[in-house]
Amino acid sequence: MAVKKDKGKTGPEAMKPEENPAAAAPEAGLPSGPAPDLETQLAEKTKEAADNYDRLLRVSAELENLKKRFEKDKADLLRFANESLIKELLPVVDNLERALEHGRELKAPAPLLEGVELVHQAFLAALAKFGVTPLVSVGQVFDPAYHQAVMQEETREVPDSTVLKELQKGYLLHDRLLRPAMVVVARRTQQSSSQAETKSQEER
Repeated sequence: MAVKKDKGKTGPEAMKPEENPAAAAPEAGLPSGPAPDLETQLAEKTKEAADNYDRLLRVSAELENLKKRFEKDKADLLRFANESLIKELLPVVDNLERALEHGRELKAPAPLLEGVELVHQAFLAALAKFGVTPLVSVGQVFDPAYHQAVMQEETREVPDSTVLKELQKGYLLHDRLLRPAMVVVARRTQQSSSQAETKSQEER
């Protein structure tokens, strides 16, 4: 009887993988050098994340400043929305004040003066509701930010650059100058100046 031959694999291929040196060896052509430097990659990504976070903070701050500026502009718009209309009404108040002044000089009937005075006070009260207040100028030191000097007048009664008269009243709208006051400014006479210098020298 013929012996049946084993048709299975023979030789090195029939060996178990752990017993086959050729199967356990690395494949030809694969790099056998060290792995990439993970620490360098981590440092680069950390720096990139920090830069992105810093950029985010700057953008957020700019948006917050823009929001505050928008809110301020909106508030100013509401506060000063009637500025043009109020400027048009100020000459009416000026005419009422001139009418009262001339009426008193000419000794106009009391009922007439009283009626004009009531209209004048009503105008001032209406303007005050919208934040309009008159400037106090007489007796104050001349300030070019609030006063417009029309002329100078020599005097010995008050210090130099003091507002003597108010030819046209100035007004504020909230904290903003609405119209400067037209004023007459004091100027010390030469005689009073020389007397002041003499007195100063005597005191020394």
